[in-house]
Amino acid sequence: MRDDPRLPTSPRFWRSPLRGTWFTAVLGLVLLGGISVLFVTGLVSYAAYNPDLSPVNDTTPDKGVLGFYLFDWPAGPSWLYRLSQGVHVTLGIVLVPVLLAKLWSVVPKLFTLPPARSVAHALERVSLLLLVGGALFQFVTGLLNIQLEYVFPGSFYPLHFYGAWVFIAAFVVHAALRTPMALRTVRARRRGESGDEAELAAPDPAPRTVSRRGALWLVGGGSLLLFVTTVGQSLGGPLRRTALLAPHGGSDPGGGPNGFQINKTARYAGITDADTHPDAWRLVVSGPAGTVRLSRADLLRLPQHSSSLPIACVEGWSTADQWWRGVRLRDLAALAGYEGDPPDVLVESLQRHGAFRRAALRANQVSDPRSLLALYVNGEELSLDHGYPARIIVPAAPGVHNTKWVGRLTFGDL
Repeated sequence: MRDDPRLPTSPRFWRSPLRGTWFTAVLGLVLLGGISVLFVTGLVSYAAYNPDLSPVNDTTPDKGVLGFYLFDWPAGPSWLYRLSQGVHVTLGIVLVPVLLAKLWSVVPKLFTLPPARSVAHALERVSLLLLVGGALFQFVTGLLNIQLEYVFPGSFYPLHFYGAWVFIAAFVVHAALRTPMALRTVRARRRGESGDEAELAAPDPAPRTVSRRGALWLVGGGSLLLFVTTVGQSLGGPLRRTALLAPHGGSDPGGGPNGFQINKTARYAGITDADTHPDAWRLVVSGPAGTVRLSRADLLRLPQHSSSLPIACVEGWSTADQWWRGVRLRDLAALAGYEGDPPDVLVESLQRHGAFRRAALRANQVSDPRSLLALYVNGEELSLDHGYPARIIVPAAPGVHNTKWVGRLTFGDL
């Protein structure tokens, strides 16, 4: 049955003349560099949540030794998370055609019999299965998250985090086994040598309709098209109009001072006008000096400061810099009893359901003079969807840590 050309276990079943070691090697080397960048920026993205600061920030509480690399996330430059996550998401989308072409080029190997000819071959086959499954899982869950389509079971964060470690383990093994041969193949082609194409080439190829170089140009053209229709969501400016693959599939909502991206609306969060009415809403600030309750009018009587900062989210989109105005977090820490260096702070929202109702900020984020409890944006009161009556805005923090509809600030070691 292995030699029956009607079955995928037969080499004669796969007849495309495009398959060959050189074609696969070029795609593999592109993925080697791209996936390495994806993995590093993914780890950086997780560190930006400050998971070691407080349990409320930890999206994967059972990570154990997998959190060995975590570090205190800095408060600057202000565009840091915008850049790292923009690269992560945009590159992930751009690599989709390359990944699909690579999987297509090696699919005959998944059906090769016998399954293992030696220990090294068995290790390669297992790593290949984990590599293919892990790659598909990571890219699919990532693409669904970008579009805010949470159709998979459980939370995106632990699924994507643990999936990344399984995938990268298989990727490292596979790269160690195959990269030397891929480099030799590409170098041989550059020297004008034919190289060994027998491993992946079809023994009975169909008539050629396009060259392998032409196929690579097609893959590259697909990646370029995805880049053009994605990158604008992170860069902003005129390119934002080309970001067809941005969350919600469109440009910034509405117009005016509050006319910029919104992921979580007040309706989704269960916030009503009654919750934020001036007669009802009070900001509760707690610290060594006790607890004080401040109305919005009280906050407006405190020294007001302005910051020009973007909002950048895990889905890869970011706003242009918006002009925020409000009370510095370090001034509120002083009000709570911290006259010197301010401590960490736990921020709690009026939000009734959904993730990230609470978030902790590090002392360096609180002390940054650009970190505000914002009351205005672009010269106008915050809209309800943008967090009225008050929201957090912190440089370089993930968007979910710029908490909206703030109800309580608790300063102290967390």
